[in-house]
Amino acid sequence: MEVDALRTLLDAVAAGATSPATALAQLRHLPYEVVGSEGHPFARLDHHRGLRQSVPEVLYCPGKQPEQVATIAERIVAATGRLLATRASDQQAAAVRARLPAADLHPLARTLTIDRDDRPAPVGHIALLTAGTADLPVAEEVRVVAGWLGSRVDPLYDVGVAGLHRLLDHAAILDEARVLVVVAGMDGVLPSVVGGLTDRPLVAVPTSTGYGANFQGIAPLLTMLNACPPGIGVVNIDNGFGAACLAHRINLLGEARN
Repeated sequence: MEVDALRTLLDAVAAGATSPATALAQLRHLPYEVVGSEGHPFARLDHHRGLRQSVPEVLYCPGKQPEQVATIAERIVAATGRLLATRASDQQAAAVRARLPAADLHPLARTLTIDRDDRPAPVGHIALLTAGTADLPVAEEVRVVAGWLGSRVDPLYDVGVAGLHRLLDHAAILDEARVLVVVAGMDGVLPSVVGGLTDRPLVAVPTSTGYGANFQGIAPLLTMLNACPPGIGVVNIDNGFGAACLAHRINLLGEARN
């Protein structure tokens, strides 16, 4: 159960609109819920995670059977009213949407989302840059995840160093943002360039996009780890989800100070 849902429930109990017994029934699966047949559970859903980490449990789809994904998704929505499922295959997405027609599919990001109608407006400002169009699957994962978490995300795609004027034409965006996420494959130089132009915290995301010596993202990963400008944090190859979570937390710290 997420913070807002728990607060609403406790307020309802305090106001007499919900009985303690009803509230207890809703809280019975805290801190986690076992999913699966008796004696053979395949998941333990951490409904307390949002209270501890500001990021609730997210359904990572690879390695799971479509029916397992659909069952887990159903239980998460029942507990929280929301869903974020990442790296979903076509079969997994179809299984989820068969049970949860309200689930929105984001094909390029390979994510499924459900949100409540009363969700607050996004806050802060994350600027999301890519070196090239080939980096969009990872960048779109960043955009969808950070947006679902509650951050305002503004994309600036295809501004890599092969045509640096494309970035410089939008340089003001770098200083307007609270945090930057820069996604790049090939030689992975874009975060170094951007890091030298702004004092904003920067999350660099290497992608597996590139020709042979790219080594499936190892080349840009090493470039980013060896970047000269200070203030650059690097996540793993193609890890748009991790970059989104880190950027969102930085964004929230800035929001708390306002």
